[in-house]
Amino acid sequence: MLHEVIPVGMLACNCSILGDEETGDAVVIDPGDDTERVQEILARHKLKPRYIVVTHAHIDHVGGIEKLKRATGAAVLMHKSDLPLYQNLATQAAWLGVAPPGAVEVDQFLREGDRLRWGSRELEVLHTPGHSPGSVCLHMPGEDARIFSGDTLFQASIGRTDLWGGSFDQIMRSIHEKLLRFPDQTPVFPGHGPVTTIGDEREANPFLRGW
Repeated sequence: MLHEVIPVGMLACNCSILGDEETGDAVVIDPGDDTERVQEILARHKLKPRYIVVTHAHIDHVGGIEKLKRATGAAVLMHKSDLPLYQNLATQAAWLGVAPPGAVEVDQFLREGDRLRWGSRELEVLHTPGHSPGSVCLHMPGEDARIFSGDTLFQASIGRTDLWGGSFDQIMRSIHEKLLRFPDQTPVFPGHGPVTTIGDEREANPFLRGW
């Protein structure tokens, strides 16, 4: 399996490109910007994305999906509870002082327990509200198991809860009930910053102590 992570956009969102090299199927997670770089990686490995998956609809995670959708035809997937955020990209752009990106229709709304199959792989959808109402994490099972945590869980930190729709109690429940049930050795690829593991966060994340 191919897995490349590139930081994109002014806020350095981690965009993951996952490819099944036997079938050429691919998934792109959180293409917030710099879609030319994403397309270059897809072309270099002869991959065709089946899904563009959004962990949540903050502008730094969705800013490139319109261009990537038009270039590849991949289906755009996000949780319905974040649709109001996605429908207000102009407001989000004004907060950052940038031009609003284009938008496209969402092809499929994600739900807890959905399984997205691509090639011989799959991603399990975990609804993890708290950073935003529709935040999701993605768990890939198997020998290459890993979690894509969006802005729910970071190395030694958690996602902000002071933005629209955020909730500290919700994000803490999401982390404890949905993420900490996985084995300690499970790699976690956050929406920003370095890779970590469930065990490292269970042991050392200051936000998770005593909650």
